[in-house]
Amino acid sequence: MQATQATSVQKSIIDFKKAKKVTTHTLQEMKQAGVKISMLTAYDFSMARIVDAAGIDVILVGDSASNVMAGHETTLPITLDQMIYHASSVVRGIDRALVVVDLPFGSYQGNSKEALNSAIRIMKESGAHAVKLEGGKEVKESVERIISAGVPVMGHLGLTPQSIYKFGTYAVRATEEQEAERLREDAMILQQAGCFSIVLEKIPAALADDVSSSLFIPTIGIGAGPDCDGQVLVIHDMLGINKEFKPRFLRRYLNLFDDIRKAVEHYIDDVKSLDFPNENEKY
Repeated sequence: MQATQATSVQKSIIDFKKAKKVTTHTLQEMKQAGVKISMLTAYDFSMARIVDAAGIDVILVGDSASNVMAGHETTLPITLDQMIYHASSVVRGIDRALVVVDLPFGSYQGNSKEALNSAIRIMKESGAHAVKLEGGKEVKESVERIISAGVPVMGHLGLTPQSIYKFGTYAVRATEEQEAERLREDAMILQQAGCFSIVLEKIPAALADDVSSSLFIPTIGIGAGPDCDGQVLVIHDMLGINKEFKPRFLRRYLNLFDDIRKAVEHYIDDVKSLDFPNENEKY
């Protein structure tokens, strides 16, 4: 029975890889078929083109651009205009992936009308496919208002970086039962409000498994264990462009910081030694 089930999942993986376009409906089908969803961030045309060509399911234009692209300490400084700029660049680089864009801090909190206007600007001006926002019960009205306008919404629970000054730490969230129960309730509220998916960030794996099993919409984990319906990482972390960020959940697939530095050092040496350009590299 297990072998048959594994074969079925493998067939589904192949079928989904052949999909010309990934949509919110595709993600729902993937959850039902037991096929894990792959998601990475991208912030520019060139990286988006590479990630899309590799077959990623979802590209998140994250407000983490505030950190990795602009050098800010938190995600809070990035503006709506800047998010639209990054999202527009990404959309021009993709053929297949679903592009989700973070609503930045201050563009939706406490005002559902402003949230709707922010979401509409992102969709109209960037050509993206969905937006993501942080929070549970407190953003329910904004979620419903955005979805009522036909804009798909991805939720985000657990560690919510836009609230870092409220919590004062990037420690694992929902380790105590009271907070865990509130997260379960918030997940159900977001599902009922119409979210097509929820990111679960830095929460205990057992809780993420519990929440994922209780929802019919897919969950995407980051530091939330293997039992979410998909996984997401910041691409600068995953490729080793950042060296300082070393959480337990991060797996580095390359060490590009050192590789790129060595290549640049080699180029500098070639220029100064008159080795570049050589006879074959001039007109």
